[in-house]
Amino acid sequence: MARLRLLAIAFALVIFGGERAARAHTADISSSRIVSEGNGRYRVEVGFLGSDIERIFAANKATLGDVDLTEPGVIEGMIGKFIQQRVDLQNEAGRTCPGTVESVGEDPANPYDQKVVLHVDCSGVSGQIFYNPFRLLEAQGPRAKHLVGIGEKGDDSQLTEAQKAGREPAPGQVMIFPGDAPIDLSKPLLTPWQMAPKFFAAGVEHIVTGYDHICFLIAVVLWATRAWPVVKIVTAFTVSHSITLSLAALQIVEIPSRWTEIAIALSIVYVALENFFTRKVDGRWRDTFFFGFVHGFGFASGLVEMGVPQRAIAPALASFNIGVEVGQIGVVLIVVPLLVLIDKLFFKGERNLRLVQICSGAVACAGVYWLFFPMA
Repeated sequence: MARLRLLAIAFALVIFGGERAARAHTADISSSRIVSEGNGRYRVEVGFLGSDIERIFAANKATLGDVDLTEPGVIEGMIGKFIQQRVDLQNEAGRTCPGTVESVGEDPANPYDQKVVLHVDCSGVSGQIFYNPFRLLEAQGPRAKHLVGIGEKGDDSQLTEAQKAGREPAPGQVMIFPGDAPIDLSKPLLTPWQMAPKFFAAGVEHIVTGYDHICFLIAVVLWATRAWPVVKIVTAFTVSHSITLSLAALQIVEIPSRWTEIAIALSIVYVALENFFTRKVDGRWRDTFFFGFVHGFGFASGLVEMGVPQRAIAPALASFNIGVEVGQIGVVLIVVPLLVLIDKLFFKGERNLRLVQICSGAVACAGVYWLFFPMA
């Protein structure tokens, strides 16, 4: 009994520790669009989540002093200055182009985002011009990503047919991570298939940091002792969430994120409570198939936040979805063998009812919590 309590406590700590981390998690995704206005002058539009404002104020806390944040324009001025100091257009020698802040405010295209518009003059800076946003990524944290767009949004009038099809490089978008090289504005960006590995990595990350999805997977395999039911569970989940992930990413079907969060939380509670009433796992693939449609919309939010380039929809969807599957299979390959090992070491090779119930109760509590306090 003592060993059972220790195992249950350890599992609960994992569940609720992960839940707290999930509440603190943000997408850590920023974006920029760089538009040449001729004669060495550029317009740089930098977008970021509204929740990142908290990080901005935390980074500037020491310099705030007695600043009255209620004064009109003070907060906007701080945000503009923060962004201006962390994104640069510069030449290969590191000489930075001077710039000014034109505006700070909500992004009209996305009410959850903020946008800072900078005007940068590189007419007096010789050599190739590079875009360097890495101080902004550093401020966002180790999981930061930055989606860079070149040229006016949706302007494909100058592209060749091969560029539009993604067979040749073309101006457009690219996702950059900490440690990548600055972007040479004189060269074309990556082709859609060259971007695929980064969308794959983002898919894996979405599962690894998606504690709600992890809890769901744990709950549906807690009674599993054989491989075939697990294969059916994972396959059914994959098929259904791939459908809604694609529909949402292609903007064919749109559901408010709050309703998606509620549905995912309820699915977690359901599969966890189901463990109290049945030990059968052969038919649980039906649960994962049904709820997979709901979780697909949750996966799509991670992909949509990254901003899927129109020329890269097919490779982005494919690689992101494969990344999700790899992360999902990784979770199952850890949890199921661990449960089997616990059976052998502590319970004479059988799955212990009390352990499953305690673990399921912890997962259900996490689901209830997320139902009323959705993840940030």
